Amino acid sequence: AAAAAAATASAGPSPDNPTIQYSMILDHLIGDRRPIKELNPAVMGGLPVPPKSDEQKMIERGMESCAFKSVLACVGGFVLGGAFGVFTAGIDTNVGFDPKDPLKTPTAREVLKDMGQRGMSYAKNFAIVGAMFSCTECIIESHRGVSDWKNAVYSGCVTGGAIGFRAGLKAGVLGCGGFAAFSAAIEYYLR
Repeated sequence: AAAAAAATASAGPSPDNPTIQYSMILDHLIGDRRPIKELNPAVMGGLPVPPKSDEQKMIERGMESCAFKSVLACVGGFVLGGAFGVFTAGIDTNVGFDPKDPLKTPTAREVLKDMGQRGMSYAKNFAIVGAMFSCTECIIESHRGVSDWKNAVYSGCVTGGAIGFRAGLKAGVLGCGGFAAFSAAIEYYLR
């Protein structure tokens, strides 16, 4: 009788003795029969979110557009550049000095005038760089259809190359490489 039981067990699955295989368990747990759960905030215990109106969708599309992002970067660059220019002018010991008469002490008006000129110069440069970088990054991201670190590197190369190209081909190549490396470092740090 023991030999008959051993022969039945080694014979494999039968209607009286089904064996459960690991793949059948996985198919049941993960396969097509697994129910799809609804993951909206109301089901998960959060507050329900009402559907967005057409005006909200229009504003979202506008804020996600490349033009809006470029204008925002331009304004932000202008403000940051102006503050940076005024700060560096405040640290510089030569602000307000006349090279023709180095012994003359500059007046407060001359110092403030030089600080304003440097602040405006920095503001314009930062605004141009911010708008160029943001616009090219957005266009590259839209064209590639992927949001990753490569977009910033490509955009940095285009921006640096365009700025450096005004001084010649070699400066354009160096600007492309420098801005691309800086963009890659910033993306690595931020992500």
